[in-house]
Amino acid sequence: MIETGNVVIAFVLTLLAGLAMGVGSIISFIGKKTNKKFLSASLGFASGVMIYVAFVEIFMESRESLVETYGGSKGLWIAVISFFIGMVFMIFTEKFCLKENEEKSEEKSVYRMGVMTAVAIGIHNFPEGMAIFASVLKTPALGFSVATAIAIHNISVGIAVSAPIYYATGSRKKAFTFSLISGLVEPLGALVGYILLKDYLNEKIFGMLLAAVAGIMVYIALDELLPSAQNDGNHHIATYSMILGMMVMAVSLMII
Repeated sequence: MIETGNVVIAFVLTLLAGLAMGVGSIISFIGKKTNKKFLSASLGFASGVMIYVAFVEIFMESRESLVETYGGSKGLWIAVISFFIGMVFMIFTEKFCLKENEEKSEEKSVYRMGVMTAVAIGIHNFPEGMAIFASVLKTPALGFSVATAIAIHNISVGIAVSAPIYYATGSRKKAFTFSLISGLVEPLGALVGYILLKDYLNEKIFGMLLAAVAGIMVYIALDELLPSAQNDGNHHIATYSMILGMMVMAVSLMII
C-alpha cells in the first residue's frame, strides 16, 4: 500500500526538481544576445553535462536495471541496443520531422538546436520524474537525495535549452517558456509513475527507455551542441566549458 504522505512528498520534490530548469534559464540571460563567446561557453558546458550524465548516470542506471532483470550478458546487450536505438531515433527525427532548408540563417539553426534540446530534455525528464517518485516510495530520504542531484543537473540543462533559443530570438520569455515546459515534464513523469506504481513498475521498459534517452542525449551533444559551440573560432572555449560541465556533474553526483 502506497502511503498518501509519501505520494505528496514525491510530487513536491519532482515539481521542485523540474522548476530548477527555470533557474538555469534565468542564468543563461547573463550573456547578451550578441555575445557569441557566452553562447559557445553555455553550449559547451551543456554538452559536457549531457555527455557525462548520459554515460555515468543514466546509462549505468539502465544497465544495472536490465542486468538485474535479464541477467548479465542479455541485460547488457539490451542496454547497448537501446542506447543506439535512441541515437537512430534522433537521426530519423532530424531527417523526417525537423527538415531544414539548405540556406538558413545562423539564428534559425541555433533556434532549431534549442528546440531539439528541449524535446530531448523533456523525454529525459519523464523517466527522471518516475525515478524520483519511485525512490521516495522506497525511502523519502533517498528520494530527497535523488531529487537534489536531479535539480542540480536541471539548472545546467536549463541553460542548454534556454541559451540557444535566447540567442536566436532575443526573447527571454520564449527561452524561459521552452526551458520551463521541459522541466515540467518531470512531475508529469511522476504522475505516470504514480499510476504505474500503484500496482507495479515495469523495470524492463524503464531500463530500456533510460538507455535510449542516454543515446538521445549523447547524439544531441555531439551532433548539435558541441559543433555549434565551436563556431566562430571558439574551439577552446567550447572544449574548456565542456570539461567544466563534466566536472560540475561529477561533483554533484559525489556530494549526495
